[in-house]
Amino acid sequence: MQVTSIVFTSLFTALIAAGAFLVIPVGVVPITLQTMFVILAGLLGGMRIGTSAAVLYLLLGTLGLPIFSGGTGGIGHLLGPTGGYLVAWIPAASIAGFFSDRTSMAKLPRFILGSIAATLMIYLLGVPWLKFVLGLSWSQAAAAGALPFLPGDILKVVAAVSIARILSDRVREFLTQDRTG
Repeated sequence: MQVTSIVFTSLFTALIAAGAFLVIPVGVVPITLQTMFVILAGLLGGMRIGTSAAVLYLLLGTLGLPIFSGGTGGIGHLLGPTGGYLVAWIPAASIAGFFSDRTSMAKLPRFILGSIAATLMIYLLGVPWLKFVLGLSWSQAAAAGALPFLPGDILKVVAAVSIARILSDRVREFLTQDRTG
């Protein structure tokens, strides 16, 4: 990894961690800004940097750094009710980055598709894990782990896409510059 890539990976990891401190407790799964930053890491950093940032964040939190929601850390979070959502951030960042890296598509459609697909991935892994860990029915798991979050996640997608549209050219210029010298 080049120096600029390491810096951006670290920056996105720090943003994901910062998003954990803006918590709205609504039950077992809290509302945070972390998903927006996970998606933004993929949109701005691409598949490699976005995925690396999500992996680094989870590794640091699992090792005990207090960067999970509410300023906590430890492997218990990955094994607990929200573990599926946390683990889903890796493929979610990767998916957002995959779409962002597709330069054959216009910028806005790829950012929108990448953000929506990433958000769906978070639900696809998070809700079943919540169901399994808490012994809920599918309808209970969806009611506790998806439905309350849909309006906020729509706003997060809009925010991530808007921010990515503004910053993507500049970030890509920095990342490309690092590779070319």
